[in-house]
Amino acid sequence: MAFWIIVAALAIGVGAILGLTLMRGRVGEAPPAAYDLDVYRDQLREIDRDLKRGVLEAEDAERLRAEISRKILAADAQLRAGGESGGQPKALGIVMAGVVVALVTGGGVLLYSQIGAPGYGDLPMATRIANSEAARAERLDQEAAEARFAPQDTGLPDGTSDDYMALVERLRETVAERPNDQQGLRFLVRSEAALGNMEAARTAQAQLIEVKGEAATAEDYATLAELMINATSGYVSRDAEAALRDALDRDPRAPTARFYLGLYMTQIDRPDTAFRLWRDLLEESTPDAPWVPPIRAGIEELAARAGERYELPSQAGAPGPSAGDIEAAGEMDPEARQEMIRGMVAGLASRLADEGGTAEDWARLINAYGVLGETDRARRIWTEAQAVFADFPRRLATVRAAAENAGVAE
Repeated sequence: MAFWIIVAALAIGVGAILGLTLMRGRVGEAPPAAYDLDVYRDQLREIDRDLKRGVLEAEDAERLRAEISRKILAADAQLRAGGESGGQPKALGIVMAGVVVALVTGGGVLLYSQIGAPGYGDLPMATRIANSEAARAERLDQEAAEARFAPQDTGLPDGTSDDYMALVERLRETVAERPNDQQGLRFLVRSEAALGNMEAARTAQAQLIEVKGEAATAEDYATLAELMINATSGYVSRDAEAALRDALDRDPRAPTARFYLGLYMTQIDRPDTAFRLWRDLLEESTPDAPWVPPIRAGIEELAARAGERYELPSQAGAPGPSAGDIEAAGEMDPEARQEMIRGMVAGLASRLADEGGTAEDWARLINAYGVLGETDRARRIWTEAQAVFADFPRRLATVRAAAENAGVAE
């Protein structure tokens, strides 16, 4: 309530000052015409000084005096006619004053109601972090989250045949008989996930991780977390967060784990941490990565919530050839293969020159030239990339890795 009282007092005060100015018809102690007279008299004195210094001819000085004298007569007549109010109609001044007060006060309230948070108290950073930690402590475990947020059962996916279901049932029986069979567990995870049985899929994945023990990889834990999150319609439970942390302990750059950890941070009101995770991941990812569309859809709003200035990078065009593309052309005859590869590389090089591209596009071009044995061109592209990404260390690191792979990095 105190906030609104202060805001209202400020708005009314500002509106009153503007309104009084309109009603008086002047800003200072004298009407506007009085200030005009002072200016014109100064101009007459300036003409006399310029005439004495020889800057003006006598004829020009006389002509200027006559012109300024006419302005003085007009200003004096205006001053006499307007009096102390400067000629401002009193009724109009009152009306305009009321309009100004209404606009300032009403407009301010309307603007705050649209972009502000009426009814909410101040949220200093320390308070927000404390609230976030409290939300994290109150996070549901996986079982409770599934009980509350599990997607509705819509039956089997379209096109699921009886033969396929028989195979899945046989796989379930096999895994039950041989619980340490890693290959069988992997197949079971995929099969259950394909059928939409996310709870069964994440149970099988957890069993696979337990069987693998210390050999479990970051990808194994990231897959477990993803299955948990899908089983709760996007809610990141306490157990899912633990799986994400386990994945990142094994590989701090694991992309799937970083994406879902960013999602978790948005859910516990830490947009600052979520923004940094998603921004770095977006800059390092190729346009066809599965996490790129959801990041691009939400990162600008996330940046605003985090108090960051962020401009979403343009979506790259069609990707150029990768090392895999070049190797896939191995079955073609040498001449046709070289022609195809060079055409793809030339297209990518032309697009980067005309439109620019992501760090991954530049890295792909350097790799392509390296595979073709054109180290001079690869070195030239690396030199250009250093200038393009000089202010973006993470992007430059991506291109540098390709340059080192091609043997052209200094």
